[in-house]
Amino acid sequence: MVAEKPVVIFSKSSCCMSHTIRSLFSDFGVNPTVYELDEIPRGREVEQGLSRLGCNPSVPAVFIGGEFVGGANEIMSLHLKRALKPMLKRAGALWL
Repeated sequence: MVAEKPVVIFSKSSCCMSHTIRSLFSDFGVNPTVYELDEIPRGREVEQGLSRLGCNPSVPAVFIGGEFVGGANEIMSLHLKRALKPMLKRAGALWL
């Protein structure tokens, strides 16, 4: 689910932090693939798998370039350190 897209976000439609992270990527001009775990078949199983990866809370869970980066705290920390955009460029999600 994550290997073929530059940015994948596992989310829940009711999660405000997921919405915030999606908005941040949108502001960068990135169009991530988003899986709403409360709306997809087997979403509960995916959520359990994310928990086993160390996602706590399980959403948002962000993968960039096929690698698990983290949740909202990690993404915002990368953004504040100005490390997120270069990471997105390397993954092919940004062309600027």
